[in-house]
Amino acid sequence: MTAEARTAIPSVSEVPSAGPDFLADVIAGFSSNPRTLPSKYFYDERGATFFQKICELPEYYITRTEIDILDQNRADIASRLGPNIELIGLGTGAGTKTRILIEALESPAVYIPVDISEKQLRESTVLFQRIFPSLEILPVCADYLQPVVLPSPSRNVVRNIVYFPGSTIGNFEPSEATEFLRRVTNVCRPNGLPAVALAKAGGLLIGVDLKKDQHVLEAAYNDSAGVTAQFNLNLLVRVNRELGADFDLDQWRHRAIYNSAAGRIEMHLVSEIDHFVHVDEHKFHFRRGEKIITEFSYKYAPEEFAALSRKAGFEFVQMWTDDARLFGVFYFVVPM
Repeated sequence: MTAEARTAIPSVSEVPSAGPDFLADVIAGFSSNPRTLPSKYFYDERGATFFQKICELPEYYITRTEIDILDQNRADIASRLGPNIELIGLGTGAGTKTRILIEALESPAVYIPVDISEKQLRESTVLFQRIFPSLEILPVCADYLQPVVLPSPSRNVVRNIVYFPGSTIGNFEPSEATEFLRRVTNVCRPNGLPAVALAKAGGLLIGVDLKKDQHVLEAAYNDSAGVTAQFNLNLLVRVNRELGADFDLDQWRHRAIYNSAAGRIEMHLVSEIDHFVHVDEHKFHFRRGEKIITEFSYKYAPEEFAALSRKAGFEFVQMWTDDARLFGVFYFVVPM
């Protein structure tokens, strides 16, 4: 992601697809030890639908808890962010949480949602244009983990605020999270200018899943209705559909465990039999019990995440949380 050489992107459809990367990433992941599939590929149209269902499950506390935190603290959060801001949303999906935030903000100037799911991006943009007719909305369909040229707003803004909801930061290894957040600091500075050139320091509003009881965590990723299993297995459905692979879905099962030593949920697809799978011109042997890692989700104590963000160049301002301290919404600024 970069703030340099920002150019206007008038429509979502003009952003090029990252499709060819899918095959390369799958081949690389299946050739590694242990085998992996990048979690960013969860969110095709079918996967995005499954995730919406996950967010409504009783075991999956993350979405409803974050929404409650935003709703109950909206005035305080809006006061911290200030008026006339450029809000850059990373992976904001359907925009439920973003809507709460924008409704609370004082005269927001620009909203730039960046999301890999084109369908959700289009739908949320149409909705937001209807709800907030005076807000400039510049959608970008892209993988925000890669360099992204952000559109240039037509309005002057006081500061840039990057909004990263959910607990997606937990999908990064801690060292990768630090590097990603370092790149975000540049986005908080328009056109790469130093923070001293801003009227006010830019900032980051980010959702973080907090450390808690192992049983609560594992139940959230192994729901009784099996929706998370379908969401996980949809990765193989997508590999079959888009890359012509021959995975037999009946021979794979979902598993998610909490690794307390590493402080993370580990989500896998596990082979039930010894067999071969073909992808493009490649042939892969999967042993019975062999796993494909599809996601890590790190959980943080508040002081751990504040320290990690400090290494990336941010200064901690405030955290809002729920009574049970399940989840935290953190606000950081780039020091002047």
